[in-house]
Amino acid sequence: MGCFLTNSSLGKKLVMSITGCFLVLFILFHMSMNIVAIFSPEAYNTVCAFLGANWYALVGTLVLVAGILIHFIYALVLTVNNYKALFTQFDVMNFPRMFMNTFFIACCTCVISTFFVLSVAYCTSRLKWKMRKPYMNMAMILNLFPGFMTMIAVYFILKALGMTEGNRIPLALIICFSSGSGTGFFVMKGFMDTIPKALDEAATLDGCTRWQIFTKITLPLSKPMIVYQIITSFMAPWVDFVFAKVICRTNSQYFTVSIGLWSMLEKEYVDTWFVRFCAGAVLVSIPIAILFMFTQKFYQEAMSGAVKG
Repeated sequence: MGCFLTNSSLGKKLVMSITGCFLVLFILFHMSMNIVAIFSPEAYNTVCAFLGANWYALVGTLVLVAGILIHFIYALVLTVNNYKALFTQFDVMNFPRMFMNTFFIACCTCVISTFFVLSVAYCTSRLKWKMRKPYMNMAMILNLFPGFMTMIAVYFILKALGMTEGNRIPLALIICFSSGSGTGFFVMKGFMDTIPKALDEAATLDGCTRWQIFTKITLPLSKPMIVYQIITSFMAPWVDFVFAKVICRTNSQYFTVSIGLWSMLEKEYVDTWFVRFCAGAVLVSIPIAILFMFTQKFYQEAMSGAVKG
């Protein structure tokens, strides 16, 4: 809620009076119950028997909790000024540009990575070729190491190609996020292995080519896993910070949202931009939430073991 909140002197004064009233009621309530217990034990026992032995303590606690909640509600006033500041104040950082940079890179990476994974998974699942086993073993070994171990080498390769300056930086980021995606084919391959090969053979007898079998039979049956791959491919560049920071460096025009949010917490900006950081974190989650909402059905099928057909 930090992205919505701001201080209000009127709210604080109102809170102090309301909280004080609740505290007074809390004290008076307990005092009155103690007096009843002393001077009229029968009436006290009758009430306790009807409502329970500790009912007065429960009611008193609820009164105190209500006072505390009212304190937090009225002492803080909701506002959308922090969201407006992100899209109107560009003197320190341009959040809309960062957002669009990240969205463009994530969409391109999603398309390329999904195509690579589908292609490699189909080739290893359905085709028999000489280096198939060694390639799968090599991919398995490479996946044991985190991707940022190649960060320095990738940076110098891109620098040698002149892709770390100017308008080539988004292309460099797309290459970083999507070029190695072909080695992450194991989940997709495992799903394709469950598709009966008799379907491919029947399609071949009917005159279908490999491309037609892939596009008209395998892909429709693999829809749940395709959706899963789209989600994971989109999220990878959206939340990445290490590669984006190394490649963008000080080129603020091509910053992604992860770099922008990190910059808001720097020493010289944190006092002013912290609540805007909270607002930006909420906005960053919106595209991923929308993607999950539209693909939730297929995503759940993929996670639980979808039924093909």
